[in-house]
Amino acid sequence: MAENPEQIITQAKSAYQDEDYPHAAELFKSAQDLYESSGDRPNAAEMANNRSVTLLKGGDPNGALQAVEGTDEIFAQAGDVKKQAMALANKAAALEGLKKLTEALQLYEQSSDLLKQIGEKELRAYVLKSISAIQLRQGNRLEAVASMDAALDNKPNPGVKDRFVKRLIQWVYRLLGR
Repeated sequence: MAENPEQIITQAKSAYQDEDYPHAAELFKSAQDLYESSGDRPNAAEMANNRSVTLLKGGDPNGALQAVEGTDEIFAQAGDVKKQAMALANKAAALEGLKKLTEALQLYEQSSDLLKQIGEKELRAYVLKSISAIQLRQGNRLEAVASMDAALDNKPNPGVKDRFVKRLIQWVYRLLGR
C-alpha cells in the first residue's frame, strides 16, 4: 500500500464510488493513521469523518459512531467551524442509524446553529431536512414542517419538487392561520 495519504484517499474515494464500503473504510483508516503518525490531527479527523460516512453507508452505524467520536472537538480547536458542524452532523447520522433519535436531534441542532453562524446555507439545508425527518418520526409534525420550511429557505437553487413542497408548507401555514 502507498505511504502517500493523497494516493490512499484517491483509492478510498474510488472504492466509495464503486460502493465497496468496507474497502473504502479501510483505506480512509489507513490515511487517518498516516496523518496521525505525522501529527496532523485535523486531516486525521477529516479521514475519520470520511470513514464514518462510509461505515454508515455500509450499514455499520456503531462503527460510524466510533470513527467520528471526538473529531468535532479537533475541528473546534483548529478553528474550522464548518468541519466541526459536519462532524456533529456525521455523529448525529450515526446516532440516528442506532435509533437514538433524541441524541441525534440535539447534535443536528448544534450543527445547524454552527452552519447558520458561518452562513453555510447549502449544508444547513441538508441538516435541517434531517432535523425535520427526526421530528416527524417523533410525532412533532408542526416542528417538522417548520424545520423543512427553514431547510427550503436555505437551499440556494430549489428544484421543482422543493418549490412544490414550499408551496404546500405555505398552504399548511395558511390553514393554521399563521
